[in-house]
Amino acid sequence: MSFLFGSRSSKTFKPKKNIPEGSHQYELLKHAEATLGSGNLRMAVMLPEGEDLNEWVAVNTVDFFNQINMLYGTITDFCTEESCPVMSAGPKYEYHWADGTNIKKPIKCSAPKYIDYLMTWVQDQLDDETLFPSKIGVPFPKNFMSVAKTILKRLFRVYAHIYHQHFDPVIQLQEEAHLNTSFKHFIFFVQEGSNHEA
Repeated sequence: MSFLFGSRSSKTFKPKKNIPEGSHQYELLKHAEATLGSGNLRMAVMLPEGEDLNEWVAVNTVDFFNQINMLYGTITDFCTEESCPVMSAGPKYEYHWADGTNIKKPIKCSAPKYIDYLMTWVQDQLDDETLFPSKIGVPFPKNFMSVAKTILKRLFRVYAHIYHQHFDPVIQLQEEAHLNTSFKHFIFFVQEGSNHEA
């Protein structure tokens, strides 16, 4: 299934289904949004007292996926097969796609194709109830943190590509403050997460 609705002219990715209102994950998301609203990003990324680390990472991973989805969706007119024949973040950083299932050997592809593969792959992970359980009491798998880290590492590449290849359009669209805040939040979250590693 292609991640895009039909053709590239649609300009938007299919969003992750919303976290169900009234669920514990929804409450965690609301906590994160309220803390973000305070303007203190360092506080916003801290694990709330008494909360499960896996659940906190899951909620934030979904949120970052949605943010990056939206940010990239605004610049798809500028990120084309012609303008970005390679997925890169400058001459030293070229990304090749492999998902380990359908594409086992990394392939060189355009940035829009890579990002389409990436977002489809992430969506599939987020929709997998054995990896990202949505019901209370259903345990996270033992490999959850390693799956989440891989997702976050790959989402970072989209930020890197936008900053390196498409920052001028971001400025034209007056979205740089939103992009910068989203990226800073992402980096703080990843740094905070490394503080919780055993």
